[in-house]
Amino acid sequence: MKVENIKNEQHFEDILAEYTQVLIDFWAPWCGPCKAMTPIFEEVACEQTNLKTIKVNIDDIPRIAQKYGIRSIPSLLLIKENIIQSEHVGLVSKQNLLDWLEKH
Repeated sequence: MKVENIKNEQHFEDILAEYTQVLIDFWAPWCGPCKAMTPIFEEVACEQTNLKTIKVNIDDIPRIAQKYGIRSIPSLLLIKENIIQSEHVGLVSKQNLLDWLEKH
C-alpha cells in the first residue's frame, strides 16, 4: 500500500475513521533521521497490505503532533481501531520496524 501524506486535520480524521490499522510517521523536512526513515517506511508500506501508512509533517499540521504528544521525530505510532497500540521514537531499520509491527 502506498504511503499517503496527510494534508490537514480533517484528512487525518477521515483516514482514522476509514481504516482499522494505521501506521503514522511523524516527520519534518529539516530532520535528517526523518529523511533516512522515508525509504524504509515506504518499503514497509508496500509490504504491509494489512494497514494504512501515512506521514504527518509536524511543521504543516502541528496540532496532530500535539494531540498525540509527539516530542521527538521521527516518531511512529501504530493505531488500531482508534487506540494507540505502540510508539517508536527515532530511526529504525527495516527489519526492526517489521519486528515491532509483528509484536503489536
